Amino acid sequence: MRFSTRAIHVGQEAEQTTGATIVPIFQTSTYTQEAVGKHKGFDYSRTINPTRVALEKQLAALENAAHAGAFASGMAATSAVLNLLSAGDHVVASDDMYGGTYRLFSRVFARYAIDFTYVDLSDLEALRAALRPQTRLVWVETPTNPLLKIVDIAATRAAVAKPALIAVDNTFATPYFQQPLALGADIVVHSTTKYIGGHSDVVGGVAITNDAAIHEQIKFHQNSVGGVPGPFDAWLVMRGAKTLALRMQQHERNALAIAQYLEKHQKVEHVNYPGLPAHPQHALAQRQMRGFGGMLSFTLRVSEERAMAFAASLRYFSLAESLGGVESLICHPARMTHGSMPKEDRDRRGVTDGLLRLSVGIEDIEDLLEDLEGALSPL
Repeated sequence: MRFSTRAIHVGQEAEQTTGATIVPIFQTSTYTQEAVGKHKGFDYSRTINPTRVALEKQLAALENAAHAGAFASGMAATSAVLNLLSAGDHVVASDDMYGGTYRLFSRVFARYAIDFTYVDLSDLEALRAALRPQTRLVWVETPTNPLLKIVDIAATRAAVAKPALIAVDNTFATPYFQQPLALGADIVVHSTTKYIGGHSDVVGGVAITNDAAIHEQIKFHQNSVGGVPGPFDAWLVMRGAKTLALRMQQHERNALAIAQYLEKHQKVEHVNYPGLPAHPQHALAQRQMRGFGGMLSFTLRVSEERAMAFAASLRYFSLAESLGGVESLICHPARMTHGSMPKEDRDRRGVTDGLLRLSVGIEDIEDLLEDLEGALSPL
């Protein structure tokens, strides 16, 4: 069964009672039992819900995996993975990462005597130098947010000995363009709010693995902590995922065209997009990914104030947080997605005040290019 077929069919058999073709929204918190402990596999919806089970089967299938645990947000899924650790453990993490992940690591889990080292994971020597006997997790984003660096997952696995785990945030690439488990990762995390949901109308997350023992621990935290999606949220993500392949193809076509346009524009200083031959890991992206995705970032040859004015003047690129919806978005990472990161840390990582990030939607490419040209011309 191929990708698009799995997206539409796995976990989504006709409902047995009525024959409904689409998985119903089981909007219930509890389930009537015939006797104490005698039920139909469902007892309480924090623990298990039929709509959520269908979503988990679908998302596991998209990553060619055995197990998935759905969560109420990408950060809840990330927290569940970090809950595999104990005090005294050490984590090596991408220095270029989503600001919310950095905030979770540095201001929440660091308080529990878990130590974090942030390095450029596209540099294998930097990774090797950061490893310690206490290292229990390497947290990878690839492509990274917002600089679109590419991390070699297979080489990372070769450098990181078991029992240390490798978790990959695959949100930017999606399972359509990248399969981290097949490259040696132990866990894949997605913010399903983004491309998998795809329509900017739901918040969710998922942690996916082939390891039954890891999955049991994640499910334990899913139930114990309770950061689970409601059935309607699960249903929305499941509906969005059905068209993931089609949407990602158009996202990539548009993003590549825009990256090529910006790369040649005299008012653009630099473009970060792995689909450009000038990208330092372009060849790696070609080997590791089926496509280059819909995200890019760039720096203008103007002041921060004029860059902000440019972002606000666009017609079809909404100035907004998040990414991965069918509509195009622009954000200023330093003030928005990475605003919780201290300025000195942002600057050191390259998340400068002049950097802008695009989530390229699936609108007509000519409209998007005309919109950009109209906003760049007055600068």
